[in-house]
Amino acid sequence: MPSYAPRLSNVQCLSPSGLHRMAYTEWGDPENPRVLLCVHGLTRCGRDFDALAKALVNDYRVVCPDVVGRGQSSWLRNPAGYVVPQYVSDMVTLIARLGVATVDWFGTSMGGLIGMGLAGLPDTPIRSLLLNDVGPHIDAAALARIGQYVGTPKRFASIDEGAAYLWSISSSFGPHTPEEWRALCEPLLKADGDGYVLRYDPSLGAAFAAISPEAVTAGEAMLWASLAAFSGRILVVRGEQSDLLSRATLEQMLAHAQHARAVEIPGVGHAPTFVHADQIEIARRFFAGCAD
Repeated sequence: MPSYAPRLSNVQCLSPSGLHRMAYTEWGDPENPRVLLCVHGLTRCGRDFDALAKALVNDYRVVCPDVVGRGQSSWLRNPAGYVVPQYVSDMVTLIARLGVATVDWFGTSMGGLIGMGLAGLPDTPIRSLLLNDVGPHIDAAALARIGQYVGTPKRFASIDEGAAYLWSISSSFGPHTPEEWRALCEPLLKADGDGYVLRYDPSLGAAFAAISPEAVTAGEAMLWASLAAFSGRILVVRGEQSDLLSRATLEQMLAHAQHARAVEIPGVGHAPTFVHADQIEIARRFFAGCAD
């Protein structure tokens, strides 16, 4: 089977404040009806999934969007739009652009929240759902940790300096070689004058901080209902040392969902990167429909 280089495309989406562009990286045969949609975490981008996409490219058309405000995508005029319902809407637009009736979904952290939101809707296009270290309930300690860095202005003299900073806030991802870590970091940094800055809208910090306790409670209730409503297969992956997805929440998820199972990855916190062969094999087997 031929190999396909990654292709960068974009799709125009709509928010209450106007139009915006969502970029996405696409791998594999553009005519393949089997689409795997891989959606990243809060301040990351679609290139997080390069290793996974390369491994699955002969089976899937792998599509990895940069959620609005991140990566190569536009920034919203109104930061209040940086919320899961807007992201779900954008993904519906993307799936329509791809021209397929169903997709399989791999969602890391925020990407998993978006997946749950879409999976619970009537006539959802999602066929199976891998939730990477996330559930409807997010532990308060993790929210506080994330709030300490998201949106904080940073400037770096070099890519290596930027990668070192990203390691300081992401070491819970687990061991990586210097080459693996640099590959995960380079897409998150952009040249700015004589230095580098993070490739996401700093207003994400204000949007994150503005989420009220009432909104958190309502959002969590919606996600629990979505999880229960989804009739497809679910795999919940938890980093053994995760501070975001507790074992108690994981057990609740298995009880709420119709067809769910779980895998825990040792030696990793929030969140497994699926760069390494053993983690990639977990995803491969799930999407191929294999049982453990």
